[in-house]
This record gives sequence, structure tokens and C-alpha cells, in this order.
Amino acid sequence: MLNLAVALENSARAVPDRTAVVLGDQRLTYAELDASARRVAGLLRSRGIGPGDKVALSCPNVPWFPVVYYGILKAGAVVVPLNVLLKGREIAYHLADSEAKAYFCFEGGAELPLGQEGWAGFGETPGCEHFFLMPATPTEDSPITGAETLTAALAGQSTDFETVATESGDTAVILYTSGTTGRPKGAELTHSNLMLNVLTCHKLFGEIEHDVHLIALPLFHSFGQVVQMNAGLASGATLVLLPRFDARAALALMQRHAVTFFAGVPTMYWALLEEEGSDLDLPRIAENLRMAGSGGSALPVEIHRRFAERFGVTILEGYGLSETSPVATFSPRGEKVRPGSIGRPVWGVEVDLVGKDWTPVQGADAIGEIVIRGHNVMKGYFNRPEATADVMRDGWFRTGDLARRDADGWLYIVDRAKDMIIRGGFNVYPREIEEVLLTHPAVSMAAVIGLPHERHGEEIKACVVLAPGATLSEEELIDWCKEEMAGYKYPRLVEFFAVLPTNATGKILKRELRDAGTVDAAAIEGAR
Repeated sequence: MLNLAVALENSARAVPDRTAVVLGDQRLTYAELDASARRVAGLLRSRGIGPGDKVALSCPNVPWFPVVYYGILKAGAVVVPLNVLLKGREIAYHLADSEAKAYFCFEGGAELPLGQEGWAGFGETPGCEHFFLMPATPTEDSPITGAETLTAALAGQSTDFETVATESGDTAVILYTSGTTGRPKGAELTHSNLMLNVLTCHKLFGEIEHDVHLIALPLFHSFGQVVQMNAGLASGATLVLLPRFDARAALALMQRHAVTFFAGVPTMYWALLEEEGSDLDLPRIAENLRMAGSGGSALPVEIHRRFAERFGVTILEGYGLSETSPVATFSPRGEKVRPGSIGRPVWGVEVDLVGKDWTPVQGADAIGEIVIRGHNVMKGYFNRPEATADVMRDGWFRTGDLARRDADGWLYIVDRAKDMIIRGGFNVYPREIEEVLLTHPAVSMAAVIGLPHERHGEEIKACVVLAPGATLSEEELIDWCKEEMAGYKYPRLVEFFAVLPTNATGKILKRELRDAGTVDAAAIEGAR
């Protein structure tokens, strides 16, 4: 038996009275967190949900997330975490595609009406039988007519639940990702994939008797979920939750809770360095902080330098994908950092560079596509054998990312073979946005590209050809996109074209569009 739920259960036995999760004034000890997860598992069993069944979870960084996540695992079911910024029709797609039988959705608020979007998506998915609304404040009354609150559902549920025995190769979590073709697809990660990545994180970061993590990365994403939540709880750490990243709030929490461990994407580090204030005791924050990790995109050399100067900690960079559970490479502790490098392969994982025909690329600094093999590589894409075959061969996973390797084996990302855009650490896939744009009656053709942006890494631009006789302004199309897509996806830039550049076969030449594009960052920030 190997159930990922042991990441919580072992610590609940070892340090039951230690604080596991903090949000504002709310605290859960390890014993309380484990007991709450057992109630969720019992609830699922009472509703006919068992081993192998898929259960979706839409929740920001609040205590409900680990409670429900581990409750699903304890029941032997499969967790399907969803991005909290998805709209109703996007949620419906994920519920149907994952074959979810139950859906836990956080209520949200005025700025994040997640409950209403989730209820709408659930209503469009007949195969999903159960909807549980996780209230923002303790209550049994649902603000959504017809929806059952999780508080009411858990009333009277016993904590007497024995975790279901699962095999190491059973699917534990399905993380949705995408490519430049097709719609989002779910990467199946096993209990073994994720538990070995947890143990790898412990080797990479080193362990102290009691770490305190600030979790600003979204828990629905593999980075925050595995590297901080799963690995942190497995080591008996205290997790300080930040539902929405704000640099001042992050630094205040680091100061208040003596945070020792921070992980983030480059834009987060940039924001932390820009923050000033007499109420912030930066030397005190620096004194407590022992570990800082970065991923998502390359970290600028200047941020490396400034962060080390201000906080006395060298940021260590790594690389991975949802399909690799996620960590595949990391900068080794104790060795001189090489800014711009994603480090070397982690324990138990092989990384190579290949050409289009899978032929290995030889020689220092030669560029090839990253392929990965090891305990961290997914089972495959759920219900998509052809998509799996496209990226897998003899255990190797083809990432679509291009890199070079120096003479010492350190890797450096140089480009993406796919057209994926990384905005603020979130992966954005042009094809998905283009498909939505084409549903607008005034849009005839669309190509979506990413342009360099000093704060977000990349900004999203839609290059659009209008239908004959149609009239539409840039602002009108942007406002429409805001209603149809998650907040991190919609284009902030729109340009209309009479015709898009194409090659002889009719393929749109996105490189020409990118080469001609610039981003007025100040104008975007002011307008959006």
C-alpha cells in the first residue's frame, strides 16, 4: 500500500498538536486537519464515492483545500484540482473530461464568484452527481439555491475512517495541462509519482525540525501543491496560507510567522523586492528565511543579486511540469548558483536533449528538446492514448522545451518548442484562447501570441481578423474575453488585421506577429 495521504497521516501521529495550517486567525493542528480529512473521506463513502472515482476541487489557498484534498485521497479516490479562475463553461469541460462524480467548490466572494461559476459548470455536467459548496465563513446555509454546503454535509460525520489501501501505480491526482493543439488534458499522476517527488524535495531543500512555509503559489497548481503542501506537511511544517499574492501582505506574514521557506515564480520575487515600508522589519525577515526556490520561468540575474543582498538567501531555481510531478531538475544546495540555469537532474531522474527524431543531441551548449525519464513521469494523459503516445517513448517524456547543457551538466532553457505563453507564472495556451475568440460573431480569424513584459514575463495579444461587415473595438473584445475566460488567460492586447501573415501551406506565421509587437507595460497596467 502507498497512499499519498500518508504525507499528512505520519505527521499527525508524530506532531499532533503542532499547527499545520494558518490563515489569518484560523489555525488547524495536524490532529485537527487529519480528523477533518477523515470526515470528508467518510462523506464521500456515504455518497457512493470510492477507489478510482474522480473528485474535482476548486479552492484557493484556504484550509478547505488540504482538508478536502487529503479526504479524497483517504477515500481512495482521485483528486482533480481546478484553477479557481475558470469560468462556468470551462469548469463544465473539466468535470466532464475527468469523469468527475463529485465536485467540491469554494464559495468565493465579490472578487472571485467561484461558487456561482462552479454551480453553473456543475449544472452543465449530468455525469457529476454531487456538489459541495465550501463556505467562506462557517455556516450550514447555502447562498446558492439547491447547493449543499460542505459544513452541513459533514455534520455528524465520524472521524473514524481507515484510509483506503491503494497501489503505488494507482492514480492519485489528475492535473490539467494543455498543448498547442487540442483542449486541456489531464496528466495522471500516481501515488508513487507524487510521494517520491515529496521525498526528492526533502533531499533538495534539506530539513530542519520545524519549517514554516509561506504558500503564495496556488495550491491547485503542481508547484505549490507538491513542493510546499505535500512536502511541507510530510515534514511536519507549518503552512501559512496566502489566498491571493500581494507583496506587502506576503512580507507581513513572513515577519509575523517567522517564515523559513518561500517558493515563488520570478514575478513574485520582483514584487517582493519592489516593496518598501517602515512597518516591515526586513532584517528580521531575512534572519528567519533559510530557503527560497523559484520556477515557472527563468529568473533574471539582477533579481538573484538583489534578493541575496536584501535577504541573505540565494534563490535556487528548478524546472518541471505537471507531467513530471513536477520537479525534474534543481540547483543543488551548497554549490555556487548559476543564474539562468535550472540546475541538474534530481535524484532518480534522467534528463536528456534530443532532436525532432528523438536522436540525442551531443556536445556542450548544443540545443535540443528536453526529455525526462524517471519516477516522476506521469502514467499518461487521462483517456488520451494518442496524445500520450505523441510525447512518450520508452518511458521518456518529451517536454516541448528547448535547452542547452553546459560541460558540467547544468541545464539552461533557451526557448519553447510549443507556442505556450507564460504570464505571471501561469501557462497560457494560444489554441484554447483562439477557439474561444472564434465563437465571437464578429471574429473571423485569430492568432494569439505572447509578447515580452517586464512584470508578467509575457503579455497576451490577440491578432484578429474581423468578419466581413463586422464592427468591433479593441476594448469591446477585451471586455468580452474577460467574461468568457479565466482572468490569467484573456488578452490584454488586441490588434485588428486585414489579413494574417501565412506561409505557403496556410499556417499563420506567429513569429512575424511577435517580431512586430511591443508592449506598453504602463498603459496596460493603467487600463487593466
